[in-house]
Amino acid sequence: MSRSKRKDGLLTGARVYLSGPMDFVASRAAEKQFGWRNRVSQFLQASGVTVFDPWFKPDVRGLHEYGREDVKSGERIRKRWTYEGGKAGAAARSWCSKQFWETLHIDLRMVDTSDFMISYCPTNIYSVGTPHEIIMATLQHKPVLFVSPPIVFPTLHKLRARLNGNPEDRALLDQLEKEIPIKENPRAIPSLWYIPLVGGENFFDGFGFAPYRKRFGWKTEIPIDRHEHRFPPKRPLLPFVEKLNHSLPQKWDRKLDRFVPDDDWLLWDFKAKKIRGKHVETVRR
Repeated sequence: MSRSKRKDGLLTGARVYLSGPMDFVASRAAEKQFGWRNRVSQFLQASGVTVFDPWFKPDVRGLHEYGREDVKSGERIRKRWTYEGGKAGAAARSWCSKQFWETLHIDLRMVDTSDFMISYCPTNIYSVGTPHEIIMATLQHKPVLFVSPPIVFPTLHKLRARLNGNPEDRALLDQLEKEIPIKENPRAIPSLWYIPLVGGENFFDGFGFAPYRKRFGWKTEIPIDRHEHRFPPKRPLLPFVEKLNHSLPQKWDRKLDRFVPDDDWLLWDFKAKKIRGKHVETVRR
């Protein structure tokens, strides 16, 4: 949607970072091409939002390709990693650290530059960078909109049923579930550490893509579509963001026992027409 046709809202000019697992997903290539970030980016950009997507990092002046990731960048680092002692081992680990430092640096700078974050955190995917980013954002009192979907394994249930008549194979499956471990989360409860960190009103159990697919031309069905068809989100993210463009959300105050303004939602208003960049004007009248 062009700027001339779009009516400016509260999100116009805001900057958002999209946080979530990239390393231990089922397929990095599929995640980059068809993952949730592509749709959420398009949805936000329609409201005039600047989106920071770690798959498509912004150019850095004077540092060409700084921190860029591709689907095989992690593999190159893992091939060089070693626990070998001495000079050779130290040099290899130093190289690995230097290679990923650029990625860590630019991703955290995008968090630092953003006004708020959207994080997708399924409880079955291991992640380290995402908690780091969430903690950094909350330390800066930036809102984190946290999506924690229901986690179930229907194929596992089918396999269990098939092995019911075979005690030995069923025992192997039970042992495998303990070793991995496989833990379902059908109620979409986020990891408990996140609850006080993020705040109760910023949790969602899905994106709610379905009502927006026709509007945005999302013809290709992705795994999240099938998942949300089976488990329709009770509190979807996209309608919340759509409403956010018109009015700021509130937070619950336990002491007052009511909703109150949430002053973490600080969205700058850069409308001053200055030739040489932007400047911040006082909000006082």
